[in-house]
Amino acid sequence: MALENSVFPSCPDSLSLPVEEKVEGEEVEVATEATASTGVFNLLGELGHVITTETAPSLPPLAKVNRSFQAKLAEREAQANEPRKKTQGTEKERGRFGWVRTRRKRQRYVEKNGRCNVQHGNMRETYRFLTDIFTTLVDLNWRCSLFVFVMAYAGTWLFFGAIWYLIAYCRGDLDHLEDETWTPCVNNVNGFISAFLFSIETETTIGYGHRVITDQCPVGTMLLLLQAILGSMVNAFMVGCMFVKISQPNKRAETLVFSKHAVISLRDDKLCLMFRVGDLRSSHIVGANMRAKLIKSKQTQEGEFIPLDQTDISVGFETGDDRLFLVSPLVISHEIDVHSPFWDMSQAQLEKEDFEIVVILEGMVEATGMTCQARSSYLAEEVLWGHRFSPMMSLAEGFFDIDYGAFHHTFEVVSPSCSARELSLAAARLDAHLYWSISSRLDEEPTLTNQAAKQPDSGSANSKGGEPTFIVGEMTDIQEQTGLGELNGSVATDQSESEA
Repeated sequence: MALENSVFPSCPDSLSLPVEEKVEGEEVEVATEATASTGVFNLLGELGHVITTETAPSLPPLAKVNRSFQAKLAEREAQANEPRKKTQGTEKERGRFGWVRTRRKRQRYVEKNGRCNVQHGNMRETYRFLTDIFTTLVDLNWRCSLFVFVMAYAGTWLFFGAIWYLIAYCRGDLDHLEDETWTPCVNNVNGFISAFLFSIETETTIGYGHRVITDQCPVGTMLLLLQAILGSMVNAFMVGCMFVKISQPNKRAETLVFSKHAVISLRDDKLCLMFRVGDLRSSHIVGANMRAKLIKSKQTQEGEFIPLDQTDISVGFETGDDRLFLVSPLVISHEIDVHSPFWDMSQAQLEKEDFEIVVILEGMVEATGMTCQARSSYLAEEVLWGHRFSPMMSLAEGFFDIDYGAFHHTFEVVSPSCSARELSLAAARLDAHLYWSISSRLDEEPTLTNQAAKQPDSGSANSKGGEPTFIVGEMTDIQEQTGLGELNGSVATDQSESEA
């Protein structure tokens, strides 16, 4: 049993000896806290741990006990010098980028194969399923569907077979089997087995010709009409259910694949969330449309908690990029802008977030014309920051070759670790700095009048004599009007000559 803070009336001799230990050049003397009067010895205070004993063990040698005691004291000294860390109840692990995070498993809302992980319970109005019995039968699994299919036919055959046997028994046909002058309701019906076989022949319209209804039985004629009509209805209903179940486009979604991870990286100098989708079949999905939802719990300003709140993630609805021509694998991109729910999310915050991205691909199957939907999801741990999808298309001789071996492969690229908001603010500050720096440089250039005033006297004398003055790199108002400002070296003449 485990003894914690145990108090013993006496102290073993091996533990009552004082121990001397040198720590960083200083001599530390450690003695037991047992008092001489009572002989009380606190094991937890001295050893700092819980002692577990099953039986009364024999005392080990003195040297070994002293070394163990010294190790415990050294450990206590080291723990006293270091700040204590709070113990966590949950296990911690290192993230992909080195941050320590609490490891916890999130329950998926939508599985990777597209199955919605939701179960409906405590439903009291189960009768509503019977109002739409056709959809209920189609939604059953194959085992239940085959059982219902077999029982529907076997039940009707047994039911009408029992009625045919009851008619023969009530009319006395079974008592006149050897009487050739007796006209039975159904010829050659001599028991329940023969009546059951006649029911099968009637409903399936086999008609072997051995058992035939006669015209001396009006009740049998009415029953024959009723069984033919009900048999056709059962046949149409059950065959229709099986046909719809077989032709369901759910299995078509198995050949629509999504990448295992989503990535965040720069595209056209903007952070984008991207994932890849592809179609393995040669027959295409007509009118393919892509949608994405962010599943994350939130709390409103009024204090209302909304579990699994759904937020739209734009994948090109405004520009029409959500309508796909899915002939080859495509990378679906979501630009993280002001309206994006990831606008304030940085690389460090991504490691702490708890959300799920559900992607939905809808379209019409080209072979059957039925609508198909494929779904998948990405948890926060499945979103790779600073990655990009590897190219998988190459130009072969006369066609484009798609290598699906690289469908899920990504590689790291240089990407900023800040959020899209911080990246946008940094770009705005850079543009403003460039604008004002260019404006200040233009203001610092000398004007034409200042340069003309600094010309030597000879230049001024020449200008008085009517000779033109050549100034390189400047421009006058007259030259701007005449269109000569495009020249790097311009000519400035006297205003009197220009007016003349």
